Amino acid sequence: MDIQTERLLLSPARLADVPALFAFLGDARAMQHTHRCETLRECRRHVAGHEWQRRKRGYAPWTIRSRADGAVIGYGGLYEDPFDPGWGVEIGYWFAPSAWGRGYATELTNASLAEARDQLRLAEVWAFAKPENLGSGRVLDKAGFEKQRYVPEMERWLYRHGLEG
Repeated sequence: MDIQTERLLLSPARLADVPALFAFLGDARAMQHTHRCETLRECRRHVAGHEWQRRKRGYAPWTIRSRADGAVIGYGGLYEDPFDPGWGVEIGYWFAPSAWGRGYATELTNASLAEARDQLRLAEVWAFAKPENLGSGRVLDKAGFEKQRYVPEMERWLYRHGLEG
């Protein structure tokens, strides 16, 4: 199911999306604060692993397109990480550098929280951000996440959002 926000179209990822996603998921600068897909094949595996989670759980990161022109500008949303399980439902977002600084991560995060609360009826959602990723920390703060603790083995802060109310 597709979701539209004011400026974004969120849709389940398709294998046909992978080359456009790899343009930034494989870019060292774009992924400086997180895992980078080294090859197109690894990116396909990454997307396919998340889509398997969508079939199993009903949610996974979306391909994020600009409503203005339909261009793929990001990947993100709700997920339970199939490659590092055990952290619960998370929100994550990864954008092409050309999309940085435009408020898209905030727009995606707010849509994801609404989906988690209103459709999935989740009690909480988690997120991670590296200390040096100030933009991501601001997005999570604005969305109402609370910093829980530093996870040294991941070199990231763990954030929680309680969805009650």
